[in-house]
Amino acid sequence: MTDVENPKRLSRNIRVLSLVSFFQDTASEMLYPVLPLFVTSVLGASPAILGLIEGVAEATASISKIVSGRLADLRRRRPLVAAGYAVSSISKPLIGLAGGWPLVLVGRFTDRMGKGMRGPPRDALIADDSTPANRGRAFGFHRAADTAGAVVGPLIGLGLYQLIGHKLRPLFFIAFIPAAISVGLILFVRERPHPVPEPDEAHVWPGLHPARLPRSYWKVVSLLGAFALVNFSDTLLLLRATDLGFGFTGVVVLYVLYNLSYATLSYPAGVISDRVPRRIVFAVGLLLFGVAYTGLGIINTSAWLWVLFPVYGGYTALTDGVSRAWIADLVPPDQVGTALGAYGGIAGAGAFIASLWAGLAWGSRGQVPLLIAGVAVLVLAVVMLVRGRRLDARV
Repeated sequence: MTDVENPKRLSRNIRVLSLVSFFQDTASEMLYPVLPLFVTSVLGASPAILGLIEGVAEATASISKIVSGRLADLRRRRPLVAAGYAVSSISKPLIGLAGGWPLVLVGRFTDRMGKGMRGPPRDALIADDSTPANRGRAFGFHRAADTAGAVVGPLIGLGLYQLIGHKLRPLFFIAFIPAAISVGLILFVRERPHPVPEPDEAHVWPGLHPARLPRSYWKVVSLLGAFALVNFSDTLLLLRATDLGFGFTGVVVLYVLYNLSYATLSYPAGVISDRVPRRIVFAVGLLLFGVAYTGLGIINTSAWLWVLFPVYGGYTALTDGVSRAWIADLVPPDQVGTALGAYGGIAGAGAFIASLWAGLAWGSRGQVPLLIAGVAVLVLAVVMLVRGRRLDARV
């Protein structure tokens, strides 16, 4: 029995790709909690501008995912992954050069383009090296490693911030180092041959011919896309923490706590999703999302943030890797990249809309958009648990 066929083993490629993601996320997450403060405090932009930047960034990732997902089914996947990580690496020092918010927008555009380029091909490689019996485990392990970088990165950033005299700008240049390491590690990925679409299918793009993906896939993606419309950027949640009195250090520690919860629970969530319908695990994650958002909208004291951010980390752990495994289960092997890319595109388009409306409606404290999103997702989670059995179908 090979590592791919053994439900308790993870292949070499999955381990290497997980290490690649760890270093890239260390770089990215060194900067993520810094970005809201850099944009609003150093550059003097408003929360609406921050929402616009993040919305455009996510929209860029969406379009890139659709294209790269289709390309991942038509040609080799490793070069696409390498190019995506390289492009994201360049964006770090680019933002560090910004004297105003427009260059930050360009940098985030570049970063998310790279993310979109690499995401579906990388996830397709993980799907190639797993089966439905261990796919949740594989994606859960990858998300855990990726998010471990989101624990290490902010702590490194916080230490450097203290060391260099409370300056934010140098962090964007230092973050290039682990990002470059991640690109180099891709050389150790060994891509296996994967099924290719039939010749008459080879130039068909999913946006033009949605019926070429299974109906069961579109049922699930439609529901996940609806959720994305209220799943706005985490930078706005960090801004909420700032509104409640957290300074830079407090925001970074809070973000680390969120990612620690996410990293710790991702692998167990993936394993459980191999044993019960992935819909159930995902729906429980949505319940945690609803509790976290509603709580953030209600509270007026900062102490509750130490409870709600780990709860929010639990939501991400139960949905991020599980949704990718769920999507891969629903389509034939020669459509995995296309399916993951289309899903990423739809989810990203929803995130763009969510970040835009939430940024515009934020006001001084952000309570209204948080409550709207929290209550809406609680309802959606209950519907998925009670009436969602038809979403469990697989190819």
